[in-house]
Amino acid sequence: MFKKIGIFLQMIKFEHTVFALPFAFMGALLGSVVMFGTLPTWSQIGWIVVAMFGARSAAMGLNRLIDRISDAKNPRTAGRAIPAGLLKIGEVVIFIGISFFLLFWAAFKLNPLSAKLLPIAVFLLVIYSFTKRFTWACHLILGLTIALAPLGGWVAVTGSVNWTSMVFYFTIVFWTAGFDVIYSCQDVEFDLKEGLKSIPVRFGVQGALFIARVFHILTAIGFVSLLFMTDLSWWYVAGMIIAYIILFYEHYIVSPSDLSRLQTAFFTMNGVLSIVVFSFTLIDLVVQFY
Repeated sequence: MFKKIGIFLQMIKFEHTVFALPFAFMGALLGSVVMFGTLPTWSQIGWIVVAMFGARSAAMGLNRLIDRISDAKNPRTAGRAIPAGLLKIGEVVIFIGISFFLLFWAAFKLNPLSAKLLPIAVFLLVIYSFTKRFTWACHLILGLTIALAPLGGWVAVTGSVNWTSMVFYFTIVFWTAGFDVIYSCQDVEFDLKEGLKSIPVRFGVQGALFIARVFHILTAIGFVSLLFMTDLSWWYVAGMIIAYIILFYEHYIVSPSDLSRLQTAFFTMNGVLSIVVFSFTLIDLVVQFY
């Protein structure tokens, strides 16, 4: 049983939760402080974790199920659980169903708006895995999906949406799209062969890396905007500066002629960035309260 659980966790890349979960917590923190002048409750945080686990697990399960045929053809992904025969399709379908149940359960436990927004969340969670079959803008669709984490955290504690929450949302949209463009550069040849679409396929690796830089410049602008739209202060600024250094380094170590450090740019750098920005935001707000 434990081996099977490990295979499921590997299938959904559980370690990649570090990308979105810190920003979900940050959305909850900012929403609670901006709207009510208080920190979120432990109950709210708990249900946010359940919703995040359910949403991400459902999305990754769907992605692996939908992409199982192309994954089997790609040497980089042929070892994934479904094409490798480690998980049966029926098992993955049940896993997806349970994951969606957790998402729905948590949303209804949080507040009415969280429940009302579920159709939008489910639509994005489902449609993303199909987008690379018909549009090179699939990276932006992924961004719109992943960025539901901070927006969902905000809605979970406030039951509302405002300009600040939307600026935060689109900041994470462009951050996600940027690092996904970088990551997809390694699959250009395979995607061309299979007729799949992406920004690297459409604009070439050099053009894709330039577009990724533009996306991350927009991310940097978004983080600055949050400073002026909230009560965040110097601790947040310190975290923001570190995040900018990480983004610069991420692009510095990847070039059209050298993608050897792409995994570092994709996973390590962005995982650190999300933790850093959340941690410094948390310190900033806790210091203000205590």
